[in-house]
Amino acid sequence: MKIAIIGGTGVQSLPGWTLQAEHAHSEGVYLYEGSLNGEPALLLPRHSKGHKTPPHRIPHERHVRLLQEQGVQAVLATAAVGSLRTDWGAGTIVILSDFLDFTREVNTLYHDKVVHTDFTTPFSPLLRDALIQAAQQRQIPVQPEGVYVCAPGPRYETPAEIRMFRMLGGDVIGMTVVPEAILCREAGIHYAAVSIVTNLGAGLSGQPLTHEEVTQVMQQATETIAQLFTHTLHILRATPM
Repeated sequence: MKIAIIGGTGVQSLPGWTLQAEHAHSEGVYLYEGSLNGEPALLLPRHSKGHKTPPHRIPHERHVRLLQEQGVQAVLATAAVGSLRTDWGAGTIVILSDFLDFTREVNTLYHDKVVHTDFTTPFSPLLRDALIQAAQQRQIPVQPEGVYVCAPGPRYETPAEIRMFRMLGGDVIGMTVVPEAILCREAGIHYAAVSIVTNLGAGLSGQPLTHEEVTQVMQQATETIAQLFTHTLHILRATPM
């Protein structure tokens, strides 16, 4: 099984990552070949090399088409998120199970024909099961389910928006996962995302939100994410598609 990691904010690399080759593509897209603690994988930095692409300018379709061209069968993604729950504080790791799409554009690979894709299971059960199994075996505390709200960004949400999203059943909020989930499903690529809570949503903590706060928490979480992904890759290598 050929697997790629999409690294979000704070994940240009991971502890234990060994780079073998770097490939630059159009639209500022980079794809790295290498291994994570000996497990072969590709690594695609979602925000481009050096975190230069803002969330509303990410070429999601280009990313997924490139992975499809490379024969990638599965994607493990990271996502820095705000929490809509006061009991899920900074550092909480959530294996996403569902989403609410509040983006303001249509994300699809099918622009010229009618295709309606099923999203009864928004994230790959195969990958989610492997992530949960890896977390249990490595004794990594995770939330095994969570509803991701996708907002368009690049601004953070207002307190009123956070209250609305909580009422609708959201658990965490971010700006990038849903386009990837949709496009990977259409491309026939298994996709799962692990979100890392970096802050409470606006109005829940009484403090203003800063990008520095987000990157600091993500830096602290990379070692844990590397362990989780390494063991998940090991499990997936032995799992028939």
